[in-house]
Amino acid sequence: MSAPKLVIGANGFLGSHVTRQLVADGADVRVMVREGANTRSIDDLDVTRFHGDVFDTATVREAMDGCDQVYYCVVDTRAWLQDPAPLFHTNVEGLRNVLDIAKDAGLQRFVFTSTYATVDRRHGHIATEADRIGNRRVSPYVQSRVQAEDLVMRYVADHGLPAVAMCVSTTYGTGDWGRTPHGAFIAGAVYGKLPFLMNGIQLEVVGVDDAARAMILAAERGRDGEKYLISERMMPLKEVVRIAADEAGVRAPQRAISVPVLYALGALGSLRAKLTGKDAELSLESVRMMRAEAPVDHSKAVRELGWQPRPTEESIREAARFWANLKNAKRDSRSAPAD
Repeated sequence: MSAPKLVIGANGFLGSHVTRQLVADGADVRVMVREGANTRSIDDLDVTRFHGDVFDTATVREAMDGCDQVYYCVVDTRAWLQDPAPLFHTNVEGLRNVLDIAKDAGLQRFVFTSTYATVDRRHGHIATEADRIGNRRVSPYVQSRVQAEDLVMRYVADHGLPAVAMCVSTTYGTGDWGRTPHGAFIAGAVYGKLPFLMNGIQLEVVGVDDAARAMILAAERGRDGEKYLISERMMPLKEVVRIAADEAGVRAPQRAISVPVLYALGALGSLRAKLTGKDAELSLESVRMMRAEAPVDHSKAVRELGWQPRPTEESIREAARFWANLKNAKRDSRSAPAD
């Protein structure tokens, strides 16, 4: 029997798909989730559970003991927070606590979930893992992710931690129980609640199943201290919405807003947040992040890991069916006669 595999943050969108694939592969899987977390995405799986957060040193050490692979899938993605302190607390300091344990755990591989936002994407240039953002002005969210990735690489250099960083792009697919921000666009299209399309917004995209498979391949074939861009292609956001609507058999939004209007709405959101003290998901920072898109090159993952992603359209259609099934289930439950 091979050693157990540990997935930290196994109830999240990517973490749950990593967990499901490991179980399907016949692995002995341990998962670590926060007490009281929504675990609907993994409740049907035969796994060993540990409850605690990344600052719970005793639980992390117990869960990791005897494992050969650790998949770290914990991230605070709330880029819209006015006070970014929670982002650095979880994304950097929480990770540091886990790394302090991992460096002495005798692991074969520590697979860290990073983001393609840590590479420098400039218009007119195809980005690779070697393109580093550097000192260019970025949002606190991106800063926290860059610091986290740098932290992992320091543990590789200073402590010999056998780690790789997976720079994952925007993920789509089934089982989005936590309703990710990007998944909300598909849900909105399927539910007919998306008022308009956004022109000029393009995203690097990948199927969540394919991203999970890349993580598992990296545990077996990745090179210590290396980064791997995990993205299938660049796709306009309005195309994502249209594919989802087509799969659900509903009409896609007919109106679209231009980039200048989007910036105006972002500025309004930022102003409202400043005046009210409440966080705004649509802000100037979020618009800038959506606009800071340029192609990335995933050939390193193909070449070194043997990764072969499917067309992301298939995953978008799977996501649309997921939301359509939830929609139909809710409708059926409302129309069912009372006992």
